[in-house]
Amino acid sequence: MFTHIVFFKLADPTQENAEKAKNILLAMEGQIPQLKYLEVGVDLLHTQRSYDVALITRFDSKEEMDAYQVHPFHVEHVLANLKPMLQGSAAVDY
Repeated sequence: MFTHIVFFKLADPTQENAEKAKNILLAMEGQIPQLKYLEVGVDLLHTQRSYDVALITRFDSKEEMDAYQVHPFHVEHVLANLKPMLQGSAAVDY
């Protein structure tokens, strides 16, 4: 199992934008065959060190995650709509 976790910092961190980002990410459910597990959470604490949205995904292998990264739905829907909303992101892969 290969796990890919991403934390997103929104440029305009309103609750509305956090929910919009969450829905963009959740739209991947059932759209990308390599994606075996999907979880999205919106930060509740809003501390100085908090990120606004977290994505947890799991794949059978790193190669499956690599295929997900270039999948048309990920590129054309998720990245195209989410990137303009972001100030930054951080990832952990294991």
